[in-house]
Amino acid sequence: MDAVLVLEDGTILRGKGFGVEKEVYGELVFTTVMTGYVEVLTDPSYKGQIVTMTYPLIGNYGVSKDWYESDGIKVEGYVIRELTKKELDNFLKEYDVPGIHDIDTRFITKKIRTGGVVKSCLKVSENITDEDIEEIKEKVKKSKSISEMDLVPLVSTKEVKVHKVENKKYRCVLVDCGVKRGIIDNLLERNCEVVQVPYNTEYDKILDYNPDFVLISNGPGDPSRLKEVIKNIKKLIGEVPLTGICLGNQLLALAFGGKTYKMKFGHRGGNQPVKYLKNDKVYITSQNHGFAVDLKSLPDEINPMFINLNDNTVEGIIHESLPIFSVQFHPEARPGPHDTRFLFNEMIKLSKK
Repeated sequence: MDAVLVLEDGTILRGKGFGVEKEVYGELVFTTVMTGYVEVLTDPSYKGQIVTMTYPLIGNYGVSKDWYESDGIKVEGYVIRELTKKELDNFLKEYDVPGIHDIDTRFITKKIRTGGVVKSCLKVSENITDEDIEEIKEKVKKSKSISEMDLVPLVSTKEVKVHKVENKKYRCVLVDCGVKRGIIDNLLERNCEVVQVPYNTEYDKILDYNPDFVLISNGPGDPSRLKEVIKNIKKLIGEVPLTGICLGNQLLALAFGGKTYKMKFGHRGGNQPVKYLKNDKVYITSQNHGFAVDLKSLPDEINPMFINLNDNTVEGIIHESLPIFSVQFHPEARPGPHDTRFLFNEMIKLSKK
């Protein structure tokens, strides 16, 4: 099948299609992970995005449901250099997602790093004409940016789910903005029952579950759009220990009156170095975000907890007196290094303060 990737600036990249015949639109981003393509595809934080893999050989170890981070593929489209197994093709077809391969992913990555992420269209069809491409160019320009999309409602649970565990010692209410399964699994492994609630659950309903702590999850899109969630977090401050991961870190900062901003091309990969300001140690982390917390906007009672050693962006915040902290990276690290999984222990310890 034919496939074409059309960027907002008019760049046209032709390749070979796999997955389904379809035309999709989304923000074009790249991730540098060398393994974990199943986890990437099923990560709800990629909703609204067309994802490029910088590692060239994709599909070489198959697909397993054990690696899913959600109930299925969440990316809008998939861009890779070389498709190594038919199983990945079938995986995309199962979830109605188009892909393009035999394309210069190095060119795409360098272009995004230089100019920033862009709106784009991926089309897979038996025959794509020049007229089709001209039409797509105009559609891309008129398509919505990531900051104009309400994506969290598309990936959050619609009903409360209680994940029970033997020898329960703690209970976490998890505000699901697009949570990855690895986060839930890490809490369960620590004898922590997880009550997974929809993103827009009212604060009093959250408190009715009598949680030892509340975790605001990762998820897609611009955090500033989630005004309802931010309002609920404000009401939880001082009532219960709070923590957050990725989008949850940004939402906590906004609840305290801080600001967030869109990054040029974000952090997406499994090799991001962060410094833990408490002990001056460096950890390699897994990350997937295109927005960041503005350090200068934070109130005096909120301090940076981690900083990124590549660009000095905020990678975590902590309250100077209340049991509240959050991190911008993914301590569950699926895919990625497990350096910071100890932070799940720190989350549970919040309830003991």
